Amino acid sequence: MDDDLHRRVDALVAEEHALRTSRSGDGLDEQDRTRLRELEERLDMTWDLLRQRQARREAGMDPAGATERRADVVEGYTN
Repeated sequence: MDDDLHRRVDALVAEEHALRTSRSGDGLDEQDRTRLRELEERLDMTWDLLRQRQARREAGMDPAGATERRADVVEGYTN
């Protein structure tokens, strides 16, 4: 499962990078900005799920019990 999540992160980062570099001179249009926000949210949600799985593993719990949280929840976290 973690390998799948890491592959998802890699794919999202690659798409984000491609979007940013393809439009670097012209700037992003509204559709690009919307997609970029979606990518950023998906990345945050995936990283959160990976962290949950790791925390459960470290606590001696089954990492499969981790669940993906909604974007509004994950985006509301502060450092």
